[in-house]
Order: sequence, then C-alpha cells, then structure tokens
Amino acid sequence: MVLANRQDQNVPESGTYEIDAAASTVRFRTRTVFGLFPVRGTFGISRGRITVADPVEESSVDVTVRTDSFDSGLQRRDRHIASADYLDAAKHPEIEFRGRGVTESATDTAVLQGELTVRGVTRPLAVSVGSVVLNGRRVTVEGTAIVDRYAFGVTTAKGMTGRRMKIRLAVEAVAG
Repeated sequence: MVLANRQDQNVPESGTYEIDAAASTVRFRTRTVFGLFPVRGTFGISRGRITVADPVEESSVDVTVRTDSFDSGLQRRDRHIASADYLDAAKHPEIEFRGRGVTESATDTAVLQGELTVRGVTRPLAVSVGSVVLNGRRVTVEGTAIVDRYAFGVTTAKGMTGRRMKIRLAVEAVAG
C-alpha cells in the first residue's frame, strides 16, 4: 500500500502537504456506563502537515487538535470532558500527534509510528493507514488508532467511562 514503489499511483509525490482542517475529520468511539452504551463524536483539527519523503518510509505527519473541540452531541458531557477532570482544555488547549516513519505491518498495511501528547503527557502511538487517495494536488489519508486514556493520566470515572478510544482519521491535505 503506502510502502509501494513510486510507480504506485497511490503514493503521493515527495513534498509538503498542508492539512485542510475544514475537509478533515477526527472521529472517535468509546463506551460509557460500564461499557453498555457507545459514545461517538469528533475532534476538530486546527492545523497540520504531511511531509512525503523519498524513501516514503521516512515520511512524517504533524497534526494538532483543539482540546475544546470534543463534540459528542451532548453539551453537558462535552463541557465535562473539556474540564480538568478529563482533557483540561484550559491548561492544555491542544492535543498533538507527531508521526515519524512509516513501516509495514504483518497484514501488509502501512503503520505510521509516532507520539501523541495529551495533557502534557507524550506516549507512543501507531496509526494504521487504511487508504491513501490522490486527487490532483490533494491527498486524503485515512487511518485508525486506539488510544488508552489511562496512559495519559486521564483516569477519572474508571469503569464508568471507557478506557480506550478508537480514533478514525480522514485527513485531507494540499500540496504546498
């Protein structure tokens, strides 16, 4: 997939691509009330950049998400998640992902290895790349990751609120 040679039509040209925040989505899914009910929603991307290297394995991604953009469709819950109990948006207004290097998994999919910073705590995070779609000067990259909130010190409401959050990304970027 992503690690294919340059003749592969799904490998973008080397260079820098600025993320189009308005056209990109970060969706999440977790569970609440002892795992009985699903919670779905989105985060808003504020800025980011994809740098496609040659070789493509050395490519990188920088994405910044606004902490206060957590949107589950329930304002009361969203305010609580933005509070010091969870994301502490007042002290930590951004969540950052820095991807440095692409590897191939055992299932022949590309994996972007990186670090996620939440509440000032940085931990490794692997993003499985599902697809790369080229459309002229635009590239759309879709991927998934699992985030363990306990790893970032977000331990409020153990048992009541899901520990792991599945993240689904659809990032659109434009060649610079």
